[in-house]
Amino acid sequence: MPALRWPAGLALGLGPAGAAWAHDTGASHQEPPGWTLDPWIVVPLLIVLALFAIGWKRLSARANLGADRLAHRARLFGAGWLVLAAALVSPLHEAGERSFAAHMFEHELIMLAAAPLLVLSEPLAIMLWAFPAGGRRGIGAVTTARLVQATWHFLSAPLVATLVQAAALWLWHAPPLFDLALASDGWHAAQHLSFLVSALFFWSAMLSRRTPVGVAALCLVATSVVSGALGALMALATSPWYAGYARLGLSPYGLTPAEDQQVAGLLMWVPGGLVHAGAALLVMRRLLRPAHA
Repeated sequence: MPALRWPAGLALGLGPAGAAWAHDTGASHQEPPGWTLDPWIVVPLLIVLALFAIGWKRLSARANLGADRLAHRARLFGAGWLVLAAALVSPLHEAGERSFAAHMFEHELIMLAAAPLLVLSEPLAIMLWAFPAGGRRGIGAVTTARLVQATWHFLSAPLVATLVQAAALWLWHAPPLFDLALASDGWHAAQHLSFLVSALFFWSAMLSRRTPVGVAALCLVATSVVSGALGALMALATSPWYAGYARLGLSPYGLTPAEDQQVAGLLMWVPGGLVHAGAALLVMRRLLRPAHA
């Protein structure tokens, strides 16, 4: 099973948490945000962690070579898992119920930090070893099926992955869809899952050794521009876009809904753009390195 064929698998593992990701915009502003110890979030996260830990331990016991690489992948997975857990379980998650800026920061952590770290760790190849031999063969048979292969190659194509992530960002931030997500647990679960899955496929495509360096760099720059443009529109807007947050009045941080949205837009525009632009520069360095060798 190719090491990077995993975004849908991880999303399915976290899928039951989707309903719990929806935000209740009627949350009280009087109490400080607390930890979200919802079992629909915590249990899937722990299952994914346990599968990786068991698989890693079994592989480590069998591997005579590559111990350093296995340890490096474990560090990457641990970092990505901690960022994802912090976004979903820490007080930041509950703060996002009261502030669009906090909500945006949560999304940025998921899409710009957790997703690439998890992709770099190539976790499914390790998690597969948590299952007995028969289970591994069964999973391998499913993942090598023609339909699964064709679907994977289509969704992980650099241009497709870039367009899908851009579409997810722009469509879900359109006021009618965003307000629908704020008002409905099911729609908000779909929003968060689409952000996570599209980011996993995007970074899988950008970090794949099969993707030409120039193509990856162009897609990263394009994503920086596309996401930055959306953030700029939010940051420069003088009135709030989303009724769900506008109804809350002042955020618990003393910002009006319009100011809160402007901070959220800046978070998407500046840090978000810098991550993609920085990744593009790192990719280009790989392209230029042989010329200076």
